[in-house]
Amino acid sequence: MAEFDLVVRGGRVADGRGGEPYVADIGIKDGVFTTIGANLTKGEAEIDAANRLVTPGFVDIHTHYDGQATWDSYLAPSSWHGVTTAVMGNCGVGFAPVRPEDRDRLVEVMEGVEDIPGAALHEGLAWNWTGFPDYLDALERRPHDIDIAAQLPHAALRIFVMGERGARLEMATDDDIAQMRRLAREAMEAGALGFTTSRTLNHRTKRGDPTPSLRAAEAELTGILQGLDDASAGVFEMISDFDSPGPDAEFGIVRRLAQRFARPTTLSLAQVHHDPAAWKILLGLIGAAADNGLPIKGQVAPRPIGTLLGLQASLNPFSAHPSFRSLAALPFAEKVAALRQPEFRARLFSERPVGRAAEAVARFSDFERIFPLGSPPKYEPAPESSIAATARATGRQVLEIALDLMLEEEGRGFLFAPFSNFADRNLEACRAMLDSPHTLVGLGDGGAHVGMISDASFPTFLLSYWGRDRPTGRFDLAHLVRMQTLDTARAVGLLDRGCIAPGYKADLNVIDFDNLTLQAPIMVDDLPAGGRRLLQRAQGYDATVKSGVVTYLKGEATGALPGRLVRGAQKAPGL
Repeated sequence: MAEFDLVVRGGRVADGRGGEPYVADIGIKDGVFTTIGANLTKGEAEIDAANRLVTPGFVDIHTHYDGQATWDSYLAPSSWHGVTTAVMGNCGVGFAPVRPEDRDRLVEVMEGVEDIPGAALHEGLAWNWTGFPDYLDALERRPHDIDIAAQLPHAALRIFVMGERGARLEMATDDDIAQMRRLAREAMEAGALGFTTSRTLNHRTKRGDPTPSLRAAEAELTGILQGLDDASAGVFEMISDFDSPGPDAEFGIVRRLAQRFARPTTLSLAQVHHDPAAWKILLGLIGAAADNGLPIKGQVAPRPIGTLLGLQASLNPFSAHPSFRSLAALPFAEKVAALRQPEFRARLFSERPVGRAAEAVARFSDFERIFPLGSPPKYEPAPESSIAATARATGRQVLEIALDLMLEEEGRGFLFAPFSNFADRNLEACRAMLDSPHTLVGLGDGGAHVGMISDASFPTFLLSYWGRDRPTGRFDLAHLVRMQTLDTARAVGLLDRGCIAPGYKADLNVIDFDNLTLQAPIMVDDLPAGGRRLLQRAQGYDATVKSGVVTYLKGEATGALPGRLVRGAQKAPGL
């Protein structure tokens, strides 16, 4: 018998701890790292990692695979970007606990908040669960290409306990809160990784109603976190509008919960364009709380969060134009052909947006902030490349330029419309957030926003852009690796992974770092009921290993499915 099941030989190892990378062989046995050194004996299988970067598998703490994980063993696109552990159930949305009569309501919440097609959810979800423990059991029955961990979502919990009253944002009674506390404890004891909630007006159901947790009182949140405390387990994740009633008032709730329960807490943090300096105030509050020993961090993105506008996407600048809507029933190729006809284009450009979609289109009508995405995609585009700047330079209409760009690649071209982290038309705000000791990399939303946003590629972008390609202000590569491995794993209590060291779970990536490149997103029709979703691949991942098993080679799945449900926090090796 060989000493090792797998040896990854001769790579440049950035082991997740942030130190200088070093050349070493890595020996793996029974799903864990056993030996890191030179000239290891031959393994049952080997990967030649000479001239390659070797990192721990990436731990993504902010995804929405709550539905997809029940019907799909391959959690793409995250698994295409080196992710070996994904935490889902964020932003207070999910599918358990649930009563049969409330299933449609939870689908409407998820469809509206996270832009996942309702038809796909209706067909794909088996609903062979009621309580959260049953949901975990259903997840556990399906093997995956990566490990998954689930969190208890506030919207589902509130509707399960309060029914229509919860959806109407009524205040929870003492009895309601007592039930939520009991169910939260039950979920944590069954293996939920934590509890999540949303308090932002940006989150609305398919019908346009606010998310059920929007106005939950502090007493309700306190009761639920008491449930976590009863179980002595669980992290807390929240997204909120800290500008209303004000950052101090809203953050005061977070601070008091952290003081009372000391549950590790993360808050979504981004630069909003209508108030470009507000993020600094929130980060200052987080830092002050952390300095007082409170376990609060901000979750931040490494690039702009922005909508992709295109002829295949959920939205484009013509979505509310009558002539464009008249093409809806045509096959895509015929739609593209019509949009190339001069008479049709002239009529299209002369129209004004009408109907329900007009409001959505209006949010993306500032062509100073809309750019061609390109291939490979540009996520820090120069101001002079905007549609408006191009129109001024060429004397053409902005709508004409926008349409021509979307017609590229046989109608599959995308425009990029950043709506956060790009108020200054550069990524200096992102850099400052990433550089803070009080933040974590997150917000990639893998599995969600499938018709408009493609941010599950954050791990690849973080390494390639901030570690190699950005002209100025780059970060040390080993530091970037730590940010999305050991730091994210520890933040959610997964202490058994995120590091290449003896005893840790054998999750790793072998990366051709010099050639690590993001490809342009594409739209595919592979969801249940023929639902569409954006997918984005990368070049440069030579191999991904999950629990000692090779799951991807040169970006293609091997067919191995060693990924499992992670139930709750995990101890560090040797404990």
